Amino acid sequence: RIADIERLQSFIGERVVDFKSLMDGGLIVQWSYVPQTLKKEDLITASALYKGREYRIKRLPTDSEYEDLIFGWLVESGVTSNSVIYVKNGVTVGIGTGEQDRVGVAEIARDKAYKKTADRIAFQDYQQPYSRITDLSLLTGIDERVKKEKGGLKGSCMISDAFFPFKDGVEVGIKEGVSAVIQPGGSERDFESIEACNEADVAMVFTGQRSFKH
Repeated sequence: RIADIERLQSFIGERVVDFKSLMDGGLIVQWSYVPQTLKKEDLITASALYKGREYRIKRLPTDSEYEDLIFGWLVESGVTSNSVIYVKNGVTVGIGTGEQDRVGVAEIARDKAYKKTADRIAFQDYQQPYSRITDLSLLTGIDERVKKEKGGLKGSCMISDAFFPFKDGVEVGIKEGVSAVIQPGGSERDFESIEACNEADVAMVFTGQRSFKH
């Protein structure tokens, strides 16, 4: 355990001077980025206007989902863009980072969640990582459990550092059983994502602010 790690909580929302060195020997000095979304009241119920019609999310997040959404959004602020992460019960389940499109990064985060779940099961049952197991019957059994658990993503929250330009991004998470989504909003086709979430009874909120880090 890191000594006094609980003190980090007191620095939430505080800015610090950030130093970054460049390859050419230059130095960038600037204030650190602080997300505006820090609590439940900062979030916006997902809605959109398209061709004169208003689209609105039907289900709001539960209290536990709000906690995971806000936690995930704060984690997201430190992840290199473009990024999508999944959070469940206050823990990151999968992190996708540094991609050029929403679908691709959502799938990377999904695949990492599946891999980590396989390793967790392998360690719990056989005291070794999945990659070192050679018995095909054991591997098959692990694979079946991972598939059944959907890599631990069932009931998780999906967090995106920028809006979904099309619904195919959120559909990656919906297919895995996510229960809530947080994203900045602002796409011309937000209505598609809202409809996709409504069809699956998935909650969605907007932050109104992107969280890019490069």
